Amino acid sequence: MIQLKNLTLRRGTKVVLEGASLTLNPGEKVGLVGRNGAGKSSLFALLTGRLQADAGQAEVPAHWQVAEVAQDMPETSQGATDFVLAGDRVLQAAQAALAQAEANDDGMAIAEAHHRIDQAGGFDARARAQALLLGLGFTPAELDAPVNSFSGGWRMRLQLARALMCPADLMLLDEPTNHLDLDALVWLEAWLQRFEGTLIIISHDREFLDAVTRVTVHLEDARLTRYTGNYTRFEEMRSERMAQQQAAFERQHERIAQLSRFIERFKAKASKARQAQSRVKALARMERLAPVLTAADFHFEFREPSNLPNPMLVLDGAGMGYRNPEGDTLILRNVNRSVLAGQRIGILGANGQGKSTLVKTIARSLPLLSGRITEGKGLAIGYFAQQELDVLQPADSPLQHMIHLAREVGPAAREQELRDFLGQFRFVGDMVMQPVGSMSGGEKARLVLALLVWQRPNLLLLDEPTNHLDLPTREALSLALNEFEGTVMLVSHDRALLREVCDEFWLVAHGSVSPFDGDLDDYQRWLLDQGRERAQAHHQAPAALAAPVAAARPARHNRRDPQRQQRIELARPLKKELAAIDERLATLGQEKADLEAALSGGEGAPEQWAVQGRRLKEICEQIEQLETRWLELSEHLERLAV
Repeated sequence: MIQLKNLTLRRGTKVVLEGASLTLNPGEKVGLVGRNGAGKSSLFALLTGRLQADAGQAEVPAHWQVAEVAQDMPETSQGATDFVLAGDRVLQAAQAALAQAEANDDGMAIAEAHHRIDQAGGFDARARAQALLLGLGFTPAELDAPVNSFSGGWRMRLQLARALMCPADLMLLDEPTNHLDLDALVWLEAWLQRFEGTLIIISHDREFLDAVTRVTVHLEDARLTRYTGNYTRFEEMRSERMAQQQAAFERQHERIAQLSRFIERFKAKASKARQAQSRVKALARMERLAPVLTAADFHFEFREPSNLPNPMLVLDGAGMGYRNPEGDTLILRNVNRSVLAGQRIGILGANGQGKSTLVKTIARSLPLLSGRITEGKGLAIGYFAQQELDVLQPADSPLQHMIHLAREVGPAAREQELRDFLGQFRFVGDMVMQPVGSMSGGEKARLVLALLVWQRPNLLLLDEPTNHLDLPTREALSLALNEFEGTVMLVSHDRALLREVCDEFWLVAHGSVSPFDGDLDDYQRWLLDQGRERAQAHHQAPAALAAPVAAARPARHNRRDPQRQQRIELARPLKKELAAIDERLATLGQEKADLEAALSGGEGAPEQWAVQGRRLKEICEQIEQLETRWLELSEHLERLAV
């Protein structure tokens, strides 16, 4: 159990917590929410012992293993799997004990160390580490690649996998979804739902919090308030509480006015002096309630485009990818699509399939490798890059960015006008002169939004715009996009934003771009169906699948291929679990059909119907969980290609 008792925490002159109390029970999954800068990360530092309370007590069981995602960018040539394995501190300690025992030639200690390694799951640890990497989007070929060969976003995925590898009693995740695409996010949700320890998540992703958490802790005005329920339920309960507080304040305000009028009217009358005096005392004793004050929400809107060409652009046989000295790397081939005025297009697809390549090519950040892009007359593109620094200069201030933009792109403006405009995006005072490189991710994202708004685009290309944005800013972005009169093309793992903004989807997969006929729920079902078809093909015709490989090279070479053997070993337990799930799904499916038939027949007593109804609900929930796990396993097996 975690207990905070009358706790005060300061960071410099800022009071993060004051008189805060909180109890979290073992196994609870908690969403920690609050505005950027409220002190959520400082609370994590307190729970891990990096910060000490200024007053009060913070109690975390001393024997608990605590895991968290390191926020630094790892710089090492260590292989990806070995880097993730190092996150299992229990296993690492057992292996270190074995090495020491072997160095001392201590037979008893060697036997004990082997027992500890067995207890820590050391003999399948490598397979578990690689399963984490595959779930987070790494390919089999990347499992042993050096950590420093990956880009920044992928290194943060490695840090996340390393944290998940730890057999933790308490897991602290600070914005774990920032560098994930939608497929990896769905996988992480399912993994965390199965996690048995205590989990505290800082996240600005509403649907992710709703799917994983069952308790919400709100950090506001240096106080912690616990709500039972996920984020949506928290919003409802907080709204009700604020309405009740405001109503109580208004009732008290009315009562104070009534008492004051009585005192003023009768204080000079001898016959009423006693009553007037009693009301003076009542007024003095009354504990004054404060009005409900909420922090000002952030709002902005895109300026009306000066024109709306239709079509905005046409892709005709477009080939997209990267230019290299050794030759072009083609990611997308023969893309034939039109983008019309007013469309709201969500771009779906697994990581590495080419979503960002598509957006960057349309944004003119990458050259077109083949085919043709025809732009409508007067096309004005506003581009939000996944990495904000792709469009920002770290040494320049927000004001310098605006001055350069007004001078080079327009419209021209005086410095004070630019300062006032930046103020609408919460860049006030000295912040307008602060180097961008020293700013937080959320501040950089708001600056990119400001630059976009100033340009009056008619086509918005947004590549993961919600990374680092808090929930109020995300909601402001959603509102602004819905009111925008131009065209939106959006890549995002934020399902709430995709649902609220987009009315059609493109699917980027297998080197092509095609329309996706459905919504996000259909997309997740499509993923499930794809995984089922792949797994059925593996189970029904293994010989046919193996034949081309066997024919392509001698069997003896296959036997000596260590990487293939490693993939086979990794796949064996996954296939076994997949087969067990298939059997369980068949059993549950038959039981579900029998129950539905019995209920539709209307036979039996009402008490029996109630029991059958509850059982049917349990079966449906079990089927949904098993199908989600079934998809994960199928995707892993596909990546292993064995």
